[in-house]
Amino acid sequence: MLMPKRVKHRKQFRGTMSGKASRGNTITYGEYGLVAIEPCWIKSNQIEAARVALTRYTRRTGQVWIKIFPDKPVTAKPAETRMGSGKGTLEYWVAVVKPGRVMFEIAGVPENDAKEALRLAMHKLPCKCKIVSKAELEGGVE
Repeated sequence: MLMPKRVKHRKQFRGTMSGKASRGNTITYGEYGLVAIEPCWIKSNQIEAARVALTRYTRRTGQVWIKIFPDKPVTAKPAETRMGSGKGTLEYWVAVVKPGRVMFEIAGVPENDAKEALRLAMHKLPCKCKIVSKAELEGGVE
């Protein structure tokens, strides 16, 4: 699964996901892309599941680009633990995704295959998404 090799700080605050994506909101490499409609945290294992769904459906033809990376650590305290005694231990890594962010891109496969592969990948992700082509997304999302 994806995770950073090393980080400056082991634990982070939760932060906010307000506003739309100002970066990563255009299709730069492929022909079709998967765009987030709502803000969410996407875990590294969800990104991997979507990647597997994409590559399995296309039978490893064409090319897939993953444009999000889980670089935010999420901590959790054990169940039935009293309040206090510091922040919990690191549980998993997430990618912070804002509305308009292009998460996956695909190229080198027919249009109907690309859309079906992206539809299958969409079901592996925790947020609402839409499939767009490069022509539809010329000036960014909305």
